[in-house]
Order: sequence, then structure tokens, then C-alpha cells
Amino acid sequence: MGLFSDFKIQSNADEVEQEMKAKMTSWLEAIGLDAASTAAFVAPVDTGRLKTSIDHAVVDNQVYIGTNVEYAPYQEFGTSRGVPGRHFLQFGATAHLAEYQALLEEKLKE
Repeated sequence: MGLFSDFKIQSNADEVEQEMKAKMTSWLEAIGLDAASTAAFVAPVDTGRLKTSIDHAVVDNQVYIGTNVEYAPYQEFGTSRGVPGRHFLQFGATAHLAEYQALLEEKLKE
């Protein structure tokens, strides 16, 4: 018997990859919740329909925030009649970029 006869090499690459994917999904979910909440907080309110419709989704390692309310694009971007855009979705997505980076670092340390 040689020095390395009982030596075995084991790869945990699959488990590490799965854990990294889970952390990424968790991070994106946290970002989506925060971005959607921020957008809803600053969204213009008349009836409250727009504000309560803002949600998020994680798809293919990306997070989306948005709404299915038909007049949302006019509120976000403005109108050709001179009504200025409110950019509530853009603000929701970008207001906490530094915090999102810190959250990713925290998730990866777990």
C-alpha cells in the first residue's frame, strides 16, 4: 500500500453551484421586493390602483419590477400633451443601488 492508497478526491462543484444559484435568487428576490416597495411608495396616487399593482418577478437571474395597469406608461414617461413623467419605476429600481451591492456581499458570506 502506498502513501495515498486511502486518499480520495471528491468534487462538491454541483453543490456549490446550487448554493450560489440559491443565494443569487434570494438576493434578486430581496432586491425585487425593495424596488417594488420603493416604486409603490413614490408612485402617484389617485385611486391607489397603480400603487397597489406594482410587483416584481425574478426570471432567468434577472429581477423585473412593473405593473399591469394600462395607464402606468403615461405616469412613468409622461404624455405628448406635456404631462411630465413621474419615473416612479425607474426610481424604485435605482434608489438603493449601494444597498443592493451590500446585500449581495452579505448573501455571499452566508
